Amino acid sequence: MKSYIIFDLDGTLLNTIADLANAVNYALTKLGYPTHALSSYNLMVGNGAAKLVERALPDDARSDEIIAKTLSIFKEYYTEHCFDETVPYPEIPELLEMLTAKGINLAVTSNKYQEAVTKIIRHYFPSANFRSILGNTEGMPRKPDPSILFQALIECPTPKKDVLYVGDSGVDMETARRACVESVGVTWGFRPEAELKAAYADHIVTSPLQIIKLIPL
Repeated sequence: MKSYIIFDLDGTLLNTIADLANAVNYALTKLGYPTHALSSYNLMVGNGAAKLVERALPDDARSDEIIAKTLSIFKEYYTEHCFDETVPYPEIPELLEMLTAKGINLAVTSNKYQEAVTKIIRHYFPSANFRSILGNTEGMPRKPDPSILFQALIECPTPKKDVLYVGDSGVDMETARRACVESVGVTWGFRPEAELKAAYADHIVTSPLQIIKLIPL
């Protein structure tokens, strides 16, 4: 029986793309760089905030100093505006409610910085049974390195055979593979289904409640 479900955050539990795009575009504008259309950001996200702003900057502006300055402005703005347009995907609140009612342990592991992850999860899902809420912190390698999944397992010890890892990207599927846990790719997020297949997702679902079928309750 699966007893521990570990979720990615952006593109899996929540549609955060508009708030992320707005925060990056704000930082770019403050520094005098061109901004990007919302649709461009789907392929920029997924590897943490530093990589996001690096990808958004012009090629000739990607020095360590400029990336750090852009990142600082982005974080300050995003932390204050991360609820503006972000919404849970349809059926996600119901899924988490059902899993919590059945006593399934939950976790979130994200490449987003820790302050934002904690704030967002507590705001949108205050009653869900999250045993571990993990974002990127200093010294923690970003996914697809599996260290963050191992930390989630330390915080809620569970045999790997009883774990599902749910995400919307090839990075997530590779993270699960490296951690030797079963993966579920979701098609409602930021990346195409072809990416999930190419990354050898164990399962692919098109709606959140389909995850219930993978968990004999």
